[in-house]
Amino acid sequence: MAHSHSAQNPVTEQRRVIITNKHGEKLVGILHETQSKEIVVLCHGFNRSKDDIILVNLAAALEKEGISVFRFDFSGNGESEGPPQFGGFYREADDIRTVVQHFSGENRVVSAILGHSKGGSVVLLYASKYRDIGIVVNVSGCYDVKRGLAEALGADYMQRIKKDGYIDIKNKTGCVEYRLTEEDLMDILRTDIPKACLKIDKECRVLTVHGSDDDINPVEDALKFAKIIINHRLFIIKGADHFYTSHQIELTSAVVKFINPTLE
Repeated sequence: MAHSHSAQNPVTEQRRVIITNKHGEKLVGILHETQSKEIVVLCHGFNRSKDDIILVNLAAALEKEGISVFRFDFSGNGESEGPPQFGGFYREADDIRTVVQHFSGENRVVSAILGHSKGGSVVLLYASKYRDIGIVVNVSGCYDVKRGLAEALGADYMQRIKKDGYIDIKNKTGCVEYRLTEEDLMDILRTDIPKACLKIDKECRVLTVHGSDDDINPVEDALKFAKIIINHRLFIIKGADHFYTSHQIELTSAVVKFINPTLE
């Protein structure tokens, strides 16, 4: 019984863990330690961090079941080192790889990885590339990462990047948030999530959770994932937006039951 101590309030401590990725950048995370051998790794979305309310609530719900959790900042986000990335999907998948190897080096097992939004697309890429995780949870992930590029960069983005070598992406106040290089752009254009999904091991259990009222990644994305991933479960939360603003409880409950089926 891996989770036998979950019924009596498990003893949990939270501590900061710093892991260096293959680029020499320090990744900062919070380990919710319940002493379980298994660890669930939680990944944030674009321009977010490990302190995102979705990840904090999921960590609390999982630790209540006696499951240890690690939520961390991808390089260039939150407290982690590195340049901010507009794309960098595979780079983030490699950050997850660093985390998985770190814990297996400590004789622990990363039993599940979960990502929200961009992180959802990244955990699917990870599963297709490394095939060493048994449970993957895609929360509101994007099916086609090229969609919306013209909107974000301007319709003539290819000509401009060829001419200048980069495009500056500004926030609402006009400050440059990201400098997108031609190499970064090519990396996004090469990232094919549907093609990657076809390579996910059929033994790997995949859950897609999506809000029916998501105005960032439409709910149709979830239906497309359901069609192409072999060992897949789909859970659509009626009325939920991209950040599950008033649906945190439904989200955590669906995820916890999928990760720990003994609760169903």
